[in-house]
Amino acid sequence: MRIEQLEYIEAVTRLGSLRRAAEELHLSQPALSETVRNLERELGVAVLDRKRSGATISDAGRELLPHIIGVLDAVDRLRRAADEQHRTSRTVRLGTVFAATVPLLVPAIREFHALHSATEVEVIAAQQSVIHRSLLEGGVDLGLVNYLEGDDLAPDLHTTELLRGRPVVCLRPDSPLASLDSVGVDDLLTEPLIVMRSGYLMHRFTHRLLKGRVPSFSYSADGAEMGKLMVAEGLGVTVLPDYSVVGDPLERTGAITCRPLKDDTTTVLLVVQRSRSGSVTRAARDLHRIFVERAEAHRTAQP
Repeated sequence: MRIEQLEYIEAVTRLGSLRRAAEELHLSQPALSETVRNLERELGVAVLDRKRSGATISDAGRELLPHIIGVLDAVDRLRRAADEQHRTSRTVRLGTVFAATVPLLVPAIREFHALHSATEVEVIAAQQSVIHRSLLEGGVDLGLVNYLEGDDLAPDLHTTELLRGRPVVCLRPDSPLASLDSVGVDDLLTEPLIVMRSGYLMHRFTHRLLKGRVPSFSYSADGAEMGKLMVAEGLGVTVLPDYSVVGDPLERTGAITCRPLKDDTTTVLLVVQRSRSGSVTRAARDLHRIFVERAEAHRTAQP
């Protein structure tokens, strides 16, 4: 039996339906239903009544509900006590691939600091595979990583989508490609290309985009921030998610800009992840919430 199973039952009861509970928990309805079924099999009790109109708490489930609430309250008290005990020395460790510094990371940390002035946020730049491993091993509390739409999500991690965008060509305003409305692969190959190092999502995407073709010259960059600096210095162009370029200080000052890729409909997702196992500190939960709220505000502000 896992705490999250009891949390799911409480959410279904409070919200009155499996669908609304799944939306609040950022889960698919089938995943939520299967998790509840596993608990029912373990308890030997049908906790939900499932009908064509939806699923609601059963009579047997209502009898168990006070015990479920009691366990969740006890867990919450334990978490609060632990948070308070270590309040002055608490550190939230955030692993990130640094692909959304401007729209999310810096504003979120600033807001978090106003809420938890005594809590340090340790930002750890790493590749996605390293962040996933650290989340599972407890080395970091939260992870900001990118996926291509359709990629399989890590099953042992709780994943919340923050932003979705398109891959774009990041270049200097005085680049010959800046005169184009969109950049095709043939155009891209005429310029020195700054490619993310192996292990980054945009490395995989760029190699898929080129289909084995070779640019006139290429560099390798360790992450989006280094890639943008190299573009600003006139070393070449690179391919990044649009949300990594638009609003960046280099873009705001005119040092870099971007153009869409011609005939490409790929969607890139920025997500925040945490481990499904183990407890999450209040500080980490607050930072997670701030990321979600900042992402919603960012999406609403887009034209």
